[in-house]
Amino acid sequence: MEDYFERILNLAWQFRQHLTQFIENVFGCIDWIPQRHEVQFSAYYGGSLPDTERYIHGQSSALSISNTTEELSISSTTEEQAAHRISEITIFRNGVSEICQRSYASWSSYILRGYRLGQRLALHLRGLCSLFVNEINTKLTRSLHRFWTTLQGSSEDIGWLQRTQMSLYSVDGTSRFQELLHDVRNGMHYLPDTLVYLLIPGLFSNHSPLYFLNTKRFFSKMGLTCHIAKIHSEASVEKNARELKLYIEELYWGSGKQVLLLGHSKGGVDAAAALSLYWSELKGKVAGLALVQSPYGGTPVASDILREGQIADRETRRIMELIVCKLIKGDMRALEDLTYDKRKDFISKHRLPVDELPIVSFHTEASTAPTVLATLTRIAQAELLPLLTVAPLPRFLSEYAESLLASLKLPVVMPVSAAMAATALHLRLRYGESSDGLVTRRDAEVPGSVVVRPERRLDHAWLVFSTLSRRRAEADATQVCEALLAMLVEIGGKRRRCLIEEIVT
Repeated sequence: MEDYFERILNLAWQFRQHLTQFIENVFGCIDWIPQRHEVQFSAYYGGSLPDTERYIHGQSSALSISNTTEELSISSTTEEQAAHRISEITIFRNGVSEICQRSYASWSSYILRGYRLGQRLALHLRGLCSLFVNEINTKLTRSLHRFWTTLQGSSEDIGWLQRTQMSLYSVDGTSRFQELLHDVRNGMHYLPDTLVYLLIPGLFSNHSPLYFLNTKRFFSKMGLTCHIAKIHSEASVEKNARELKLYIEELYWGSGKQVLLLGHSKGGVDAAAALSLYWSELKGKVAGLALVQSPYGGTPVASDILREGQIADRETRRIMELIVCKLIKGDMRALEDLTYDKRKDFISKHRLPVDELPIVSFHTEASTAPTVLATLTRIAQAELLPLLTVAPLPRFLSEYAESLLASLKLPVVMPVSAAMAATALHLRLRYGESSDGLVTRRDAEVPGSVVVRPERRLDHAWLVFSTLSRRRAEADATQVCEALLAMLVEIGGKRRRCLIEEIVT
C-alpha cells in the first residue's frame, strides 16, 4: 500500500515540476520554486517518508491510522521505544511545520510575483495604447496642417512687398502714360537713337519664336538699335542676371550708348536682379528699366504649385519636374525663384537702386468675359515655302513664285487668352485679387517706382503674342512698349535736369 502512495506522490511532484518549468518558460520571471522536498526529508528522517508524504498531501485518515498504530505499539513496547517514538513524532511535526511554512512563503511569493507581472503587463499595455493614440494624433495633426496650408494658399503673401516697404512711395504715372500712348498712335515718336533698347523675354520664351518679334521689327523700322536678349529663359534668376550683366556691358562698350531695358514677366525679374547684384558695375551703362507684368514680389501660381506641406505637394513637384526638366529641358529653379519665399529672401538681401535709376512698373488685369474663351492667340507661324514643292518653272517665273510663297505664312494658334482668363478667374474667386492671369497687380508693383495701371483688360500673354481678332481702335503691343520706354526717357531727363539744378544752386 505504501508503494502506491509513494508512486502517487512522485507523480504529483513530477507534474508540479513540469508545470513550474512551463510557467517559467512562458513568463520568464519566476526565479525559484522548491522542488523534491521528499528527497531531503527522506534522507534526514529515514523511514518516516510515507507518513510524511501522506500528511503533506492532506491524507488525514492515513495519519490518524498511523497514530493509532503507534499508540498500540507504545502500550506493548518498552518505555525506551515509546520515548524514541515520541521524539520521532516531534521531529515529524517540526518537519511538517517547516514544510508548511516554506510552502506558504513560496506560494505568497508566487502570488506577489504574479501581481507584479500583471502590473507590468498593464503598464506595457498602457504604453502601447499611449503610443497608438500619439501616432493617431500626430497623423491627424499633420493632415489638418496640410489641409489648412492648402486651403490658405498664398492669401498672406500677396502684396507683402507693399506692407514691408511702406517707406518707398510709388508714383502713379498712368495719366502721363496714356498721353504718351496717344501721341505714339498719332505718329509722334519720342525715343532717341542715342540709346540701345534691350527687350528681355520671360519664362518659356525660347519655345516661342514670335516673342517680342513685332516690337523689334517696329523699332528697327524707326531706325532704333533694338535687341532681344538671348538668354535661357528657363534658367534661374541669378544665372540670367549674370548673363544680362555681360550682355549689357557688351552692348555698351560696342556702341558707346546707354542701354534702356524692358523686361516682360520673368524677364523683368531677371533684369531687376542684374541691377541689384551688379549695380556697381552697371551704373552709368543702364538708362532705365521697365518691368512689364513682372512678378517682382512673387506670384501665387508658382507658390501654390511648389508650396511644401500642402496636399499632394510631392506628386505635384514630380509632375512639374517632368514638364520643366524633361520636356522643356529647363531648370526647376526658374519656377522656384518666382515663389514668394524666394522673392522675399532675394529682395531682403539685394537692394534695387530705385533712387538712382528710372524704373517703371506696368501691370494689367485680364478679362474674364465669356467671349475671351473663344479667342485664339498666335504663338508661332509656319512658312509655306518649305512645305510646298514647286514644279520646275522658267527662271523668271520661279523667282516670282518663291517670293510669293515666302510671303504666305500659316499662323500657329493656341487658346492662351482663354487659359489666362480661367487662371485670373481662379485667383479672383480664391484670393479676391485682380491679376493678368499669372501675376497679381499688387505683386507687380516695385516700391519707389512709377506705376502704370491701365484700365484696359489685358492678359499676361497679350504684350508678346498677337491675337487673330485685332482691334484697330486700340493700341497694339509695340505701341505700348514704345510709350513705356518713352516714359523712362522722360523720367531720366527730368532727373538729370533736377541734378544739374542742384549742382548749379
